[in-house]
Amino acid sequence: MRKFLIPTLIIALLFLTACNQQPEQTTKGAYVGGTQGLMATFEAFGVEEAGVYSIFDQETFPLELTLQNKGEYAIQPGEVAVKLLGPSQEEFTGMKAWELQNNQPLEGISELVPDGGEETLSFASDAKYAKEVSGVVEREWFANIEYHYQTYVLIPEVCLKEDLTDQRVCNIKEAKTFFVSGAPITVKAVEEDTAGKGIVALKILVSNVGAATAKVTKPGEDFGVRNVLSYSLDDPAWECKSAGKLNEARLEDGQAEIVCKLKEPLPQGHVSTKQVKLTLDYKYRELISEKLRVKQSN
Repeated sequence: MRKFLIPTLIIALLFLTACNQQPEQTTKGAYVGGTQGLMATFEAFGVEEAGVYSIFDQETFPLELTLQNKGEYAIQPGEVAVKLLGPSQEEFTGMKAWELQNNQPLEGISELVPDGGEETLSFASDAKYAKEVSGVVEREWFANIEYHYQTYVLIPEVCLKEDLTDQRVCNIKEAKTFFVSGAPITVKAVEEDTAGKGIVALKILVSNVGAATAKVTKPGEDFGVRNVLSYSLDDPAWECKSAGKLNEARLEDGQAEIVCKLKEPLPQGHVSTKQVKLTLDYKYRELISEKLRVKQSN
């Protein structure tokens, strides 16, 4: 009996220990995060010499640009527009296009796709400098990149409490935990406060962390002097404004504050927590460049 009893007890103890263990935390948050959106790079024009791509004046070269989605918004076909700037169009032959859009969807980064979606745009496979070269000529190619993007902000536990003296469940006047998706427009802080009896408010600090020269505008609008974006909350019980404007924020020195308030006071004695999601919607513009050195043939 003892031979059978001891192994049975050991198995039972192992089973009970496994049942009492807490499940392992496998995620760091709702999003992968980060401060990048669409990244663009010129492919090599020729042989790199002292950090500059160099060719001879009788050579042809490819002119291609690779797009890579390093944020979490899934870019759809046609949402990226790239225009080549810099050299005069008369100076180069063999160009198939000077403006192109993405033809493929560019998947956002995730645990399954850590590097994000990618596509290479080809403006020319056999471009050639068409003018006479005496010694060395240098030209700097620029690519103006405009693309639609979104940032998602998840606030998992907003405190909904009618009576501030009630100490149960949650607190209103405090900074809130939040998760933000990878994008060049991000959120730096979320704070909850009161805006009258039974009405709570969320103060959300939005920031442009992309290039200092980047521009921001609302989807479907042209870029102007001001940097503006659209936003929406997934709960119709709230109303969101920034500087008095509904669902539109203007970035001053790269930042803006969005204030979301409950439209109606909470019922007497109400205490609960709730998750809300804010979506920032915008068009983003950046400029990249790469030099090309054309050398006289011997």
